[in-house]
Amino acid sequence: MSLLNSRIYIEDLKQACESTVDFKQLKNKSVMITGASGLIGSFIADTLMYSNKEMNMNITIYALGRSAKRLEDRFHEYIGNDLFHIVEHDVNEKIDFNFEVDFIIHAASNAYPAAFNTDPVGTILSNVCGTDNLLRYGSSKNAKRFLFVSSGEVYGQCTDDIEEFHESYSGYVDPTKARSCYPASKRTAETLCISYTKQYGLDTVIVRPCHCYGPNVTKSDNRASVQFINNGLQNKDIILKSAGRQLRSYCYIADCVSALLTVLIKGNSCEAYNIANPEVKVTVSEYAQIVAEMCGRKVLYEQPDAVAKQEQTPIEKQVLCADKLEALGWKGCYSINQGIENTLEILREI
Repeated sequence: MSLLNSRIYIEDLKQACESTVDFKQLKNKSVMITGASGLIGSFIADTLMYSNKEMNMNITIYALGRSAKRLEDRFHEYIGNDLFHIVEHDVNEKIDFNFEVDFIIHAASNAYPAAFNTDPVGTILSNVCGTDNLLRYGSSKNAKRFLFVSSGEVYGQCTDDIEEFHESYSGYVDPTKARSCYPASKRTAETLCISYTKQYGLDTVIVRPCHCYGPNVTKSDNRASVQFINNGLQNKDIILKSAGRQLRSYCYIADCVSALLTVLIKGNSCEAYNIANPEVKVTVSEYAQIVAEMCGRKVLYEQPDAVAKQEQTPIEKQVLCADKLEALGWKGCYSINQGIENTLEILREI
């Protein structure tokens, strides 16, 4: 059953449109989304297609991914719609599309711990070489703006006196650890975007999402927050392979996408914006406890095995300051309880 058959999911799409500042600026525009079948990319596509149907926005969408089948399975409702186009392409390969777009949203990246552990080289290449290929394409086709989806992990490890990460902060990332493949390559890709603006005049802007979650996660995503949800839905106790004291900013996918689209429309060129709801700061353990209580289960603590230890991030605190984002006029709508409840209820519906 499709996500679009869920009443709550449709309401989330509506809310994302309403929460995006100056959303009407996208009317009659064209948008290419890389990583379109992923958590963030797929919700962007659904939001824009919802706006076409309900708001007559007439936005042309190019959904790009490495597997046409995966894209067709995810977006089968849109097949045949003149405003929706599936593009099978690996961003690591040279791009020579015969179409132009107004906006490029680059959300293609390995974004979960298992991928960092098993494919660190591929993680680096997609973030650096893939971004370069897309920037070259955008520059040659005179795109109006290129938005790079980076990560809160670029901040690295902080000192004890840091309460939250502002966009100007830069902490320690150990370049000799394979786990650094993700934050280090995201940092490089950010600088690459800014360099394209300086050297070639392509307008670029960057978003740094915190820990985003929602019902449209991919099956391969093995992040702890996803495992908690899956365990709860399967009527299993939730296994936490640490004390869970890591403090995180969490953001429900509808808030994440409305924030991202707000930055696409209103963000200043060559600047980075944190994506986080300032009202939602909880530990990993607290997140697990909320899921367990909603599912009538309990949280069990276990020692991590060797693989789990390799996949763990060394960052103990990852709280993102949203002042800069909120200065654009954006406000989050979903508490941690509402976001988790919606995720569970949508997945139960479908």
